[in-house]
This record gives sequence, C-alpha cells and structure tokens, in this order.
Amino acid sequence: MHDPARTYGKSERQRLIASIVTRRRVGTQFELLAALEAAGCRVTQATVSRDIRALGLEKTHDAVGHPRYTLPEGGRRTDPREALAAILGQFGRRATAAENIVVLHSEVGAAPAIARALDRVDHPNVVGTLAGDDTCLVVARDAADAKRLAAELTDAIG
Repeated sequence: MHDPARTYGKSERQRLIASIVTRRRVGTQFELLAALEAAGCRVTQATVSRDIRALGLEKTHDAVGHPRYTLPEGGRRTDPREALAAILGQFGRRATAAENIVVLHSEVGAAPAIARALDRVDHPNVVGTLAGDDTCLVVARDAADAKRLAAELTDAIG
C-alpha cells in the first residue's frame, strides 16, 4: 500500500504510469487517473495528458478490441512518420478529400490516436485535426493540398 500523503515527482510519476500501463489494461485517461490515485498519486487530467505525450504512449486495442495504452516498441519513442504509417495501416479505413478537408474513417476508437499521430508528424499540408470516435477531420490549406493528402493517407492505409 502506498502512503496517501506521498508526493510524486515528474519522473517518478511517469515511471509509475509506465508500470501501470504495462501491468494492466488502461484504455482512458480517467482509468489512468483512477489507477494513479489508487497508488497514492493524485494528479490532474491535464498532467496525465502531458505525461502520456511525454512517454509517447500509444493507444492500441487488446485481443478483444478494447482500447489500451501501451509503451512505444522497446520503450522508446518511435519516428512520428513510422507511427502514423503503423496506425493507419492497422486502424485506417479510407480517406476522402472534400474541399480543403480530408475525412479519414477508422475503426471505432482509433480516430483520436490517428489525429495525434498526424499532429506529431507536423505534415506541411496539415493545418490541424479534429477527431471523433471513428472519423478524423484533417484540415488542409486548400483543396489541392487536401487531394494530395488524401492520396498519401490512402496509400498508407493500403
């Protein structure tokens, strides 16, 4: 049992998060917050969100399709383009240009991870992303950029 009055530093808290997601299925930030609190580490959702980015946690799905945070392969951050290609190849379904927006459809629950991966790539044709559950809107500067981007994403989806 952890001491409830104990204060966790950033690196210690991030080691705890890595341990938690390695040992059990944690699929949401709220589940991670609850697991941290159970371990005696009280933090805000914003702090957990920053820690998830800093650790490079990836949102995948377990054998029965439930979402799950995992550490990057080998515990190290992957190249953003490789991460995007991997997540699109696994969870992407189709990409369609509509004016300056690309509508990217995915498996249920994967759109936020795809949007995050696109944001990390810092793609020159992407102004920003907005994700729902199974759809990601990718805003391009103009229709020509959106058409090129849709073709590139379609190639990555396979």
